Amino acid sequence: MLEVKLKAPQIASGDLLRAAVRAGSELGLKAKRFMDKGELVPDELVLGLIGERLDSPDARDGFILDGFPRTVPQAETLAAMLRDRGIGLDKVVAVNVPDEEIIKRISGRRTCRKCGAMFHIIYDPPRNMDMCNTCNGELYQREDDAEDTVRARLEVYASATRPLLDHYTRLGLLAQVEGIGSPADIERRILDTLGLK
Repeated sequence: MLEVKLKAPQIASGDLLRAAVRAGSELGLKAKRFMDKGELVPDELVLGLIGERLDSPDARDGFILDGFPRTVPQAETLAAMLRDRGIGLDKVVAVNVPDEEIIKRISGRRTCRKCGAMFHIIYDPPRNMDMCNTCNGELYQREDDAEDTVRARLEVYASATRPLLDHYTRLGLLAQVEGIGSPADIERRILDTLGLK
């Protein structure tokens, strides 16, 4: 929704990593070992993908980083990467959601093996729990969406990612938004925080 409203591409580190895994690239195979355990993928792998994506033509006039950076060292490297490109961050938005809601949202996702369509067993259920509405392909739960893996990811977030809030607060870039409600409600809060309508 923000991508359309801001006319800027969403650059999601998770999407970039999963694409590398699907492609079977060397980077993807290395990343998969960490992702399957709910651990952070090492910085050099993620930063390489992000740097390549920032150099894409569609990102030249702006972009939305999603799920990146995840650590203070990544944030510092990102700042250097952006300085080298003559740009900076306008704002960092933290969408705050209670852990149990995060677990429900992520562990309920199902993906079509055939066409990649996404469903959610509670919020956007397929007509048949095992089949895609679009192509009748088999639906599955990604390993990194399993409840135990999500809980491990939340532990990593608490220790490695939460310090980013202090980092970006010190830089005067952090805005916090409540992440409970409909997607439209959350989008409105983010746009209000950014001073956009």
